[in-house]
Order: sequence, then C-alpha cells, then structure tokens
Amino acid sequence: MENEHTDYETHGLKDKPYKKKSAYFILGFGWIFIILAVAGSIHLGASNVSYTTVWKSLFFYNADNPAQVIIHELRLPRAVAAAFVGAGLAVSGAIMQGITRNPLASPSILGVTSGSLFFMAIAFAFFPGISYQGLILVSFAGAGLGTVLVFTIAAAAKGGNIAVKLALAGAAITSLLSALSTAIGLRFNISKDLSYWYAGGVAGVQLSQLKYVIPAMIAGLLLALVISRSITLLSLGHDIAKGLGQNTVFVYIAGMTAVLLLTGAAVFLAGMVGFVGLIIPHVTRFLVGSDYSLIIPCSAILGALLLIIADDAAKWINAPFETPIGAVTAIIGVPFFLYLARKEGGGL
Repeated sequence: MENEHTDYETHGLKDKPYKKKSAYFILGFGWIFIILAVAGSIHLGASNVSYTTVWKSLFFYNADNPAQVIIHELRLPRAVAAAFVGAGLAVSGAIMQGITRNPLASPSILGVTSGSLFFMAIAFAFFPGISYQGLILVSFAGAGLGTVLVFTIAAAAKGGNIAVKLALAGAAITSLLSALSTAIGLRFNISKDLSYWYAGGVAGVQLSQLKYVIPAMIAGLLLALVISRSITLLSLGHDIAKGLGQNTVFVYIAGMTAVLLLTGAAVFLAGMVGFVGLIIPHVTRFLVGSDYSLIIPCSAILGALLLIIADDAAKWINAPFETPIGAVTAIIGVPFFLYLARKEGGGL
C-alpha cells in the first residue's frame, strides 16, 4: 500500500504549481473567451452583421428586424451548438483516455461516433418520420454499440500494446460501420439525408434541436465532474485505484455513460466531427497537469473554443461556400494522431 500511495503522489497530485495557475486561468477567464468567440461567430457569415445588432438581438430581440431574426434563428443556435459539441467531444475524449489509460482514445477513433451514425442511418431508412427525441435516443444507442464492439475486439486480441489494439479495433469498426451506413444510404436512397452527418457541421442546427440535446449534454458534463477524482485514481492503474478504495466498476460504468450521453448528443447535432476528443485532452494535460478534476472542466472550455473557431474557419476558407467542419478538425487531428500512434506504438 505504501508503494501505491507513493505512485499516486508521483503521477499527478504534485503537478508543478504553474499548472494549477494555468488551470485557474482557464477556468476563470475561459468563459469570457467563449462568450467573445460566440459573439464573433454570430458576427461572421455570408454577410457580416454589426456587433451592435448582435447585442440587440440577444437582449432586445425584435422579431420584425430581419437581421435579428437571422441571428436568433440561425447564427445563435449554430454558435451555441458548436460550443456544446466541442465541450462534449473534448470531455468524452478525456474520460476515455483516463479510464482506459490509452492516449489514443477518443470518440471518433474508438468507434463511438461511427456507431451513432450507423444507427441514425438505420433510423432514416426504416423510420423516416422519426422525431428529434427518437433520433437522439437512436444516436445514444449507436454510440453504445460502437463502444462495445471496439472494446470486445480489443479484449479478444492476445498480446500487444493495448493502446495500439484499441486504435486498430476502432479503425476497423469505424470503417465497417461507415461502410454499412453508406450501403444503407444507397439502398434506401437517403444518402443526401446522411451527407450532413458525414461531413460534420453545425450550420443547420435549430433551437428546437438544442432544447433536447443541451439537457443531455449538461447531464453528461455533470456526471463527468462528479467522477473526475475517481478517474484521476483510475488513470494511475486499475490495481492502484482499487487499493485506494475506488469502486472501479462503478467508475467505468459512470464514465462510459457520460461518454455515451456527450458523444450521442454531439453526433445528433453535428455529425462526424473527429479528433476534438483526441487533441484537447492532451493539450489540457500539458497545460494543467494530470488531475482530472481540472482536466475535465478545462477540456470542456478548450473544446468549446476549438470548435467555435473551427466553425468560423469553415465559413472563411472557401467563402461564400462552407467547408465541412469535420475537414477543418481533421487537418489538425490527423498529424496529431499519427504522432501519438508512432510514439505509443513503438514505431507504428
């Protein structure tokens, strides 16, 4: 037990003081940056609107003013959706990396996102009149399927680096479920309906969608915060966490429940947005240390900022046409993933 406590102390409870200061800075001022980023995102578009108009539309809404109607009905839901999707995917990645001790873990790499899309394809094909409430439940179920398949395959494979096994199993399941989704789209002539989710983006998000998704995301974020201290212990190793009195089974179940809530809701809103859950947790750990009670809220803030900025870039790169936001995040994420795979896989 003494060795376990020593290991516990040397793996993150005594992070350098400047990392705590970085965490408090992010937590204290990150919300201000998010508000400014949301305001900037609302300002940008096919035709820019003044910040005065943005202010009036938010606090003195006039339904007879066309510019304010556009902001209220289109641009504000889009910016809010980008913030919540970025936060949800970033926290999901942090949880997955913490409880699996796998630096390559993220919703897009471990099959969670593709599982959601697969079940949504089935829903569009066989239940074309499905409601928003039904569709988000389908997305949650698909996220669970993708997770179970990847972890089952990785557990069945003998020998090798567990991080690499999970990454390879995730790549295989993602390819399989994506191919099946494409086949369903072609067979039932719903490819156009699915193309929005494949490309990834928040351009078409409406207020009516947000009212169903935001409560689920808030529940997932709160659950992640509740178990954050336990994830810190679990990230030191299963045996160490048990030796320190943790109910590891409960932590696994609660952690994956949070992941399913956050990822399922994110896919329902934005479709296939990859690599946010891979990049942000690593950046956050570099900035704030290895205490998940700080990593999780800071990841939420940084993830929200990243996706708002990525959405702005999607508007700007090929204006007046829009680039899929998934392509923007992939430009950053693919090199980062290859670097991590090579580092963790010993030359993969």
